[in-house]
Parts: sequence; structure tokens; C-alpha cells
Amino acid sequence: MTDTEVLIAGAGPVGLTTALELTRRGVACRLVDRLPERLPYAKAVGIQPRTLEVWDRTGVARAALDAAVPLRGQLTYVNGAERGRMEMSLPPEVPYGFAALPQYETERILEERLACYGGHIERGTELLSFTQDADGVTSRLRTAGGEELEVRSSFLVGCDGAHSVVRETLGLSFEGGALPEEYMLADVEVDWDLAPGWIVRSMHRTPDGEVDDVLVCIPLPGRCRYRMSMRVPPELSQQDWAEAGNAVAHGLDAGRAPRLEHIQAVLDRLSPWPTTASVMRWSSVFRISHRIVDRYGEGRVFVAGDAAHIHPPTGAQGMNTGIQDAYNLGWKLALATRGIARPGLLESYHAERKPVGDEVVGRTLRHAAQGVQADPDDPVTVGLREAQLLVAYPDSPLVEPGPAAAPGPAAGERAPDCGGLLDPLATFPLRLYDVLRERDHVLLLHADSADGTKGFEQLADTARGLAHDRLTCYCVLPEGVDAGPLPLPVLRDSRGEFRERYGAGGREAFLVRPDGYLGARVSPAGPGPLSAALTRVFARGSVRA
Repeated sequence: MTDTEVLIAGAGPVGLTTALELTRRGVACRLVDRLPERLPYAKAVGIQPRTLEVWDRTGVARAALDAAVPLRGQLTYVNGAERGRMEMSLPPEVPYGFAALPQYETERILEERLACYGGHIERGTELLSFTQDADGVTSRLRTAGGEELEVRSSFLVGCDGAHSVVRETLGLSFEGGALPEEYMLADVEVDWDLAPGWIVRSMHRTPDGEVDDVLVCIPLPGRCRYRMSMRVPPELSQQDWAEAGNAVAHGLDAGRAPRLEHIQAVLDRLSPWPTTASVMRWSSVFRISHRIVDRYGEGRVFVAGDAAHIHPPTGAQGMNTGIQDAYNLGWKLALATRGIARPGLLESYHAERKPVGDEVVGRTLRHAAQGVQADPDDPVTVGLREAQLLVAYPDSPLVEPGPAAAPGPAAGERAPDCGGLLDPLATFPLRLYDVLRERDHVLLLHADSADGTKGFEQLADTARGLAHDRLTCYCVLPEGVDAGPLPLPVLRDSRGEFRERYGAGGREAFLVRPDGYLGARVSPAGPGPLSAALTRVFARGSVRA
């Protein structure tokens, strides 16, 4: 007998995403956080285009877009002279751009969306310890009133940050190190007249080329408001944390809050224009480590976000990577709690996300030392990578290999958006992401002729049966192809964008997973490879009562 199906420790953006993904699928979960209220700090502020795509899928994007500000690019100054102007542009088919949103606003939006499904945060409640067995997890909690209680759950997810109780109790290694520099963070307003949306990076180099002073200003919602970071002055420095044995020194240190005059002193040295800082909403000293766990879970217990990986904040990768950890894990846990997941499905969380974590930690560490501009790849590839649009799972145990050298996305890659899809009952064109929104697995059956649709009904029925009816099917046809009445919803590719973006030709099947990646690309569409792809995810047999 369980008290809840999934217990989630930590209600930051990663824990909230996990809870949202489970709750909107009808999974009972408890979300606990030791803090009595949401912190009013603009900690993680960069929102990547891929995260906005995730939020589109979960119905959160509109609220985020209303609250965020667009990021146009970065201006780089060295010793007072402009040395670079990098526009943050992406190919036109990418539906969202780069944005800035204070972390407390991200948490508010996710919490409000969670409430729409009846979920909530149990504030002031701390996970103290846990044990697991073959059937579940027994956790000991302490509530805001000091009461200690036991909670039995089928699974436990640790989204409890760099000092994770879940990670430490599991005994996961957390290898890495600490950077020697300490930084100040401050949320302030300035009176310069720079156009909105530009990140400012200003450095001082010594005659031998060493950077000995740095200022980074990221726009926030509001007039001339920025989240600024800079090195800590000697009077606020406390270097002994870097030598603290195996302790994880990472995150905010509220005990040494810089004052406005500390921020102004750096602006006087490094601001490209004379300016005065004011309206400081908060400030802190920030310490940086780079570490990653050896595995993302064990048995019925998993870690995500900062509990699994920490690294320099270069490129705003941390929170976004954690949100996508949760997004990857959430739909898999939902199938497991319903007893319809293939044995071993949850092991794919580590298989898919650990390589991503390794790459992000290594890349942000390099960029912290050399700058993003030192990346050897072409600017378009760099932009797509920073936007997290190149994350893929080609070697995943869930991915069914597809046709070799086919144009368009391969199995394991992100399912791109496209426009111009016409529904016979809608008087306006749809985006593909409109069709995928708040769906689980979606099967897109493409044909370029009426004859190509033969057998689609049987193929869809087979797919729905293997997916325990947790799959939606569509037939995608070019404009002008008359296939007669079909027992499937039909989308007309009126502008040819689906054909172009997916490299679709003839009779093909595209299986889109709940997290927006292709689980399979089958050409020509047939039951064999499609069935193999679905049985990599779903258990055989009937749904558990």
C-alpha cells in the first residue's frame, strides 16, 4: 500500500516540471520543498528555445512568453572597446527565440499550471532520509510544524539541488571540481540607453592577455533592469570553501550579500558607458563547481537537475538541462506507474540523459574559460547547440533504427515544427506543434498519393493496441490528394512544409514520443518496424486494472 505513486523532493523548476508531467497524466504525486516560500531571486534567467518548445507541448509557453523578454544578442567589450556583436539568431523554422525570465517567475508559471491539474507544493517539508526495496520507497519527512512522518511511494525523484539528500543517500559519485573565482550576482537597474534585449559582456585584459576583471549583464523584464555578475572584491572573498575537501561548493551564499557600492565600483571600471546602478532587488555571492553523477538513478530512485549535474552558468544551460531531464523522466515514470512500461524503460533515462549532462558540463567549462565565441563550429551550429536544439538520442535503447541517409530528422532526433497544416474543420492553418500539444505518443502517417494510404487504418489500430491506447494517429497528405473518406484524422500539408522539414516522400510513418523526439521513422510504413519501436517502450498485454 502506497501513500503516493511518486514523491518528488525539491520544488524548483525541475521538481515542478516533474510534478506537472506526472500530474497531468493522472499520476498521484507529492511535491515537497524545505523552503517556506518561493525565493524572490533572479537566479537562472536564460530560457532556451528548446525549453519553450517543451513548454509549448505542456501548455505553459503562452504564460512564459507573456512574462519573459527576448534576448537579441551579446555585445562584447575588451578594455572599453567593442570587440564583438553576436546576434542570437536561429533558422526561421525554429518556432521560438532566446528569452530571459527570472527563476521565480518560471516557478510561478509552472506552479500555476500544476494547480490546474490539482497539484501543489508542500512547503516547509524536508526529506530527511529514505530506504527502498523491490516494491517501493519509504521516505522520512519533517513538516513545517516539526512533525516527522513516513511516506511510502512507488518511486522517488530527487530534484533537491547541488546538496541533494537523494544523491548522497543513494551513494552516487559526484566527480568534478570547483572554479577558483567567486562571483557577485545582483539584480539592479541602470540608466544607460542601450537598446533592450542585448547581453553586455565587458572584460579587462592585462598586457599578457589574461582576463583579470569581468562584468556580464543579462536583461530582465523591466526598464533597464539587468541580472549582473562580476568577480568578488577582496573584502567579500572567502576562498577557504574551494579547499573544503569533498564538500560541494556551488550556488548562492546569502551570508555575504554585496552592497550597491560594490556593484557600482565594478560598473565604474567596466561599463562601456557611464552609468549609475539603483533599485537593487537582491544580491549574493555565487560559487561555481563542475560535477556530474556516475548514474542518474538506482532502482526506484532518480536524480535530476542540479542533483545530477552542476557546472558554470555560461550559456544558461543548467536550469534548461534540468527541465529536460524532468521532461524525459516524467512520461516514462507515468507509464511505469500504470504497469504498461516495458521492463527496463526507466533505465533509458540514464542512457539518454547522462551523455547530455556530460556534454553540457564539459562545454560550459570550456566556454567559461574561453568564451562561447571560441567554439570552433560555424555560428549557426553554435547557436543551435546553445539553444539545445541539437540534443538527440541516436543510441538510445528506445530508438528504432530508420532508413540510412534519409533527408530530414532521423530516429532519436528532435521532431521539428512546421506550419501550413489544414484540418477540414479549422478555417486557419495549424502548426504541427499545435497538433502535438498535451499529447503522448503521436503517429504521423504520410502518403503522397491515395494508394499510399491503403492499410493505414490497420496500421493505426495495431499501433494504438501496442501503446495501450496512449497514442494518437494522424494521416498527413499533400494538398490535392483525394484519398476518399479515411477513418483517421487528416491533415493537409498545404505549403509542403511537413514534406520539406521531415524529408517525407511516399509512404512513411513518424512516431513522435511524448518529449518531442522521434522514436521511429519507418519507410515504407509497415507494421514490423513500427511494432518493434512501440515494444521498446510499452509492455505487451492488457492495461493493469
